[in-house]
Amino acid sequence: MTEEINFILESAKEAMLGSVAHLEKEFLNIRAGKASPQMLGGVFVDYYGSQTPLSQVANINAADARTLTVTPWEKNMLHPIEKAIMIANLGLNPMNNGDNIIINIPALTEERRRDLVKQAKAEAEEAKIGIRNHRKDANSDIKKEEKDGTAEDICKKAEEDVQKLTDSFIKKIDDILAIKEAEIMKV
Repeated sequence: MTEEINFILESAKEAMLGSVAHLEKEFLNIRAGKASPQMLGGVFVDYYGSQTPLSQVANINAADARTLTVTPWEKNMLHPIEKAIMIANLGLNPMNNGDNIIINIPALTEERRRDLVKQAKAEAEEAKIGIRNHRKDANSDIKKEEKDGTAEDICKKAEEDVQKLTDSFIKKIDDILAIKEAEIMKV
């Protein structure tokens, strides 16, 4: 295979790995019943006029399986942090005790678990669409190489390799989704 074809295949693989990594990151934000500091990963606080990730203005700890504590590094940030958690629409109720913010994580209802599974499936589908887009990009690059004089059989083989890569990453996404689904539905 030519150097250009190898580069196209490596680029496609890297892009597909990026899609899987993004999915795993998104799955961290979908809670499965147990309190975890990553649940607040998407919360941004108004910190002196700029939107700053919560983890950069406070310490977040899981006190136990059902409780998160958020301890701001500056006392005057208590109210803005509380407000940011409410705005983030995570279904959490922060309580301010003057020193830190305590968040009790409610037990998931069956209906809420189903909603979270739907959300996880939607995220997985987005990742699959990303993988397919990377496949399309790689195949169009291979077609360009064929027009530029690369042998037809090399290009056909490269397209088959891209399809194998795509299939393996789609399967990987399905496996990750199955694990997350089981985690969410476990009572």
